[in-house]
Amino acid sequence: MRIIFIYFLEVSTMNKGTVKWFNNQKGYGFISDESGNDVFVHYSGLNMEGFKSLEEGASVEFDVVNGEKGPQAVNVTKL
Repeated sequence: MRIIFIYFLEVSTMNKGTVKWFNNQKGYGFISDESGNDVFVHYSGLNMEGFKSLEEGASVEFDVVNGEKGPQAVNVTKL
């Protein structure tokens, strides 16, 4: 008998925020949402071609999912 585990990510509506900081060498950082909450962002969640990076202070739009350690930004797009 084979047991299969299925994981679902809970996705909310698109959010807007500002890049608090992003470390290019480590590939992650944080976005401050419109409510002032910090949301983790990994380079794999960025919607862009080539080298994936964010500049501090940049305006972005993103979805939030429940990651392993809390809220995580995905589908991140620069505005």
